[in-house]
This record gives sequence, C-alpha cells and structure tokens, in this order.
Amino acid sequence: MKNVIFSLAIASIPLALMGSASDAYANERPNIILLLADDLGYGDLTCFGSPAVKTPHLDRLASEGMKFKRFYAGSAVCSPTRASVLTGRYPLRFGITKHFNDVNRWLPESATTVAELLKNAGYNTAHVGKWHLGGLHVDENGKRLTDQPGPRQHGFDCYQTQIEQQPLRGRMGRGRTLFRQGGTVLLRNDMRVGDDDSYYPKHFTDANGDFAVEMIERFSAEEKPFFINVWWLVPHKPYEPAPEPHWSGTATDGISDDQHRFRSMVQHMDAKVGEILKKLDELEIADNTFVLFTSDNGAAYEGFIHDLKGGKTDLHDGGIRVPMVVRWPAAIPAGQTSEAFGHTNDLLPTFCDAAGVELPSELPIDGLSLLPHLKGKAPPSDEARGTVFWQLDLYRNLQRHYPKPKPYATEVAMRGKWKLLALGGKPVELFDLEADPNEKRDVMADHPDLVASLSAQLTEWLSAPRTTK
Repeated sequence: MKNVIFSLAIASIPLALMGSASDAYANERPNIILLLADDLGYGDLTCFGSPAVKTPHLDRLASEGMKFKRFYAGSAVCSPTRASVLTGRYPLRFGITKHFNDVNRWLPESATTVAELLKNAGYNTAHVGKWHLGGLHVDENGKRLTDQPGPRQHGFDCYQTQIEQQPLRGRMGRGRTLFRQGGTVLLRNDMRVGDDDSYYPKHFTDANGDFAVEMIERFSAEEKPFFINVWWLVPHKPYEPAPEPHWSGTATDGISDDQHRFRSMVQHMDAKVGEILKKLDELEIADNTFVLFTSDNGAAYEGFIHDLKGGKTDLHDGGIRVPMVVRWPAAIPAGQTSEAFGHTNDLLPTFCDAAGVELPSELPIDGLSLLPHLKGKAPPSDEARGTVFWQLDLYRNLQRHYPKPKPYATEVAMRGKWKLLALGGKPVELFDLEADPNEKRDVMADHPDLVASLSAQLTEWLSAPRTTK
C-alpha cells in the first residue's frame, strides 16, 4: 500500500511545480523545517504575550511570516500529538490514547508519514531531537533494538535523538540531568554515540540545534530539497538551568527556582532557533525554506497560558491550544496574523502541498492544507473542515499548580465555534469559544439539538476502525 501511495505522490510533483508565488523559485520546491517545542504554553513566546521570556528569534519568524492565534495540538500530551504531526491523522486512528511509557508502545510501521512522502518525492529527510514514538531502545553494545520501528522506519534518512529506555530516562529525569547530560545518551542512526564524538557530552538542546545546523549544511550542498524535523525537549520537565548566558540572562527577583530554570530553557531554545535561521541566511537559502514552529501540547507547570482553562493532560483549551508561527519568504507574505483554526493534522497536507506532492486518495488524511491561507487566501471554511475530534485517556492530575477542572473529559468534538467535551462518549460540557474563549460558561442545556448532533458524530468517530500494526 505504501509503495502505491509513494508512486502516486512522486508522479504528482510536476503538476505542482507549474506555478509558484515567487518567480525566483518557480522551479524549486522549498526546504522544510519543522520546529516542535515540548510543553510550551500558548503564551510562552513574546509574540504571544509572554510577560517573562524574551524570544526574539521565534518572534522574527512571526514578523516575517504568519502567526496563528487559534492553532491546536492533536492532544494534551506528547506522543499522540507527535503521531498527528507525522501522519496528518487523529492519534486514535492508531490506538494512541496517551503518552508512551518507553516500554512497549510505538507508532505502527504501517503508518504513512510526511517524512516518507517527502523522501519518496526526492527530499532528504532528517529527524533531530525528542522522538517518543517508540523504538529507541539499545542492546549492551549500544545498537538500536529492531523489535519496534524507529525514525528510519518512518521515513527519515538519518536521525539523532536520545535513548528512550527505562530505567535510564526515568533516572535522569528524577536526577534533573536529562538536559545537561543528554549528550551522554545520544542515539544517532541506530547506534549510541561514543565518548569520542564531538557531541558527547553536550547539553541536549545544544546537541539538537547543532545537529540541525549540520544537517542544513550537508543537505544544502546536494541538489535536493530537504525536510528537517527538529523536536526540542524544551521546556518539558525536569527543569534544569540552561548554560550561560541564558541562566544569568533570565535571573530576576520574585520568581521560583523552577520558574527561573524554565525561562532559561526557553531562552536557550530560542537562541538555537536563531542559529538555525542564521545558517539559512549564510547559505542564502532562507527565502525558499519553509520554517514552522509550534508545540506538542499546552503548558505544564511553569508555562503561561493567559486565562485559558486547564493545561497539559486536560482537553480544555489550555491543554491543546498552542502557539504557531510560520515563515516562507518566497511564498508567504510577512506580518500576518490569522484568527483561523489550525491543527497539527494540517501539517502533513500543508507541507506536501508546498512540496508539490499531491495526496493520493488511497491515503486517508484528517487535516487540510493551510498553504492557500498562508499565501493570503481565505482559510478552510467550517463546512470544509467539518467536526474536529480529540480523545485522551483520563489523567486525573493536571500538570499545573492547581487542580484539574471538573467535570473530567476524555473526548472533544469541535465544530466551528462550538466545543463539546465528553467523558467516555457522554457529553459533560458545551462552550461557545467565540463568546467564551476561556470556557467559563457551560451552555449545554441551551442547545440540546447541537449536543445531540455532536454526540452522534463523536460516537461514530470513536467506533471507527483503528490501525495498530
């Protein structure tokens, strides 16, 4: 099935190359760089109103491209959203209903990913940073075990990540050494990095940023476009002090030690983004490089979400609404702000649209391409998008400094401005996000017909077939 999809995808490229938003790049497909933060809250960038952290390089992306104010992650925890990002499909389609435990869960190898589509359309592909989709265990010789698929099985020519193996990762998390000693547990192209490697024992954020720059340099020397997937671990716990100058640069009176650590971690990530952008400028490929930044879910403990309700592990907007900025100077006008709805399911079709890869009908996709909207046209209509769904196994504890909102919910059905939350398929709350973006007033009793309609669609979606192998 994958071979059929790939053949159709490749055959479609010439059709898409017939037109371009810039004459200078009329016959060139863009390079694509996806930057994904981990647990970054909706308000944690300066351009999204952060009162704490300065993020000049990510703000630059927003000012030179488009900022999305209503962008949503596919889940309120990381592994499901990562599946959404790679496949353009709801995580539930693959039976992914919570974060992975580093033991016996993985994205099925049969899943078709954006990396596979782009690779088979002539792109170089690389994954950098956190993975958390299974398959990153090693034997006593440091060789990756092959009982689970990893980045290479999902379309990446090369990769660098961390070993995700218990009890190793849990021990480093508890000891707050996961970032500072991250370079000692690097896994690159199925082999553990030795102590003679130039990235050993780098801080994990530095190793990620530096390897991304290395891949940009390597790929830009070849006559092929590239897709580089950079998944930061920042600012996920454990909160650790970032190296200088970021630790001193975020010191201020009246904040907790964890908040100081958090701020330094975000500033460190932003600086590494700046190095990536600088390299694009130096190589004179920035104009035709599509760079998109977002987060895998809403804020955990130290993140900022304005007045949104909930947070990580919760399906109110504080847990799933995330910042998103995108820049492609050759095609996307600068200085735009969009109020349109967007979703991580949209990334695969958007990237393929930009690359001229037509999605074959044999590949079911839950997202829509945002590219026409990025170029200045109207966004997809509510009618075209239809009802959007979320599912997440029940986490009773909110990863914030306050209790989880009740009633609990394990599903969402959203249609336009209407957001229905349900527990085990049974409706518990309805919100009008246009009038009540902070989800303070449940109006379920006022709209019984709407509740019935959304509930019926949710029931049908929950009972749809799933691919788990």
